Amino acid sequence: MTEVTDTGPFFHGTIADLRVDDLLTAGFRSNYRPDVVMNHVYFTANVNGAGLAAEIAAELRGGGAVPRVYAVEPTGAFENDPNVTDRKFPGNPTRSYRSSAPLKILGEIKDWTRLTPEALQSWRERLTALPPDERGEIIN
Repeated sequence: MTEVTDTGPFFHGTIADLRVDDLLTAGFRSNYRPDVVMNHVYFTANVNGAGLAAEIAAELRGGGAVPRVYAVEPTGAFENDPNVTDRKFPGNPTRSYRSSAPLKILGEIKDWTRLTPEALQSWRERLTALPPDERGEIIN
């Protein structure tokens, strides 16, 4: 895997209701492309980036899904997320990573910047305008 020098702390945004010591594992469908089963779990060293991922997941799920952010610890090797690194942003300014090894839940983070109602509405419009299979390629 790509050498990474970031030491965290690391965060994962989701709608799952998790507990300390739970493990997040690969093998589940993507929130963004439900036709894709993910080979990795994704995380970031940016708590608000994890919050954005959680809010998007909640919007895509609908039905009152609750966005949550967790502090996580990688249990194995990890690499820069190729879906954003050097593809959308030079380097890794988003501090986004992925691992095929599980992430251990250290605790829930309650203090992260939520989207404004206007920003949430903008994301809602963009997400619902595209069918799931057209929401962008995922390098899996």
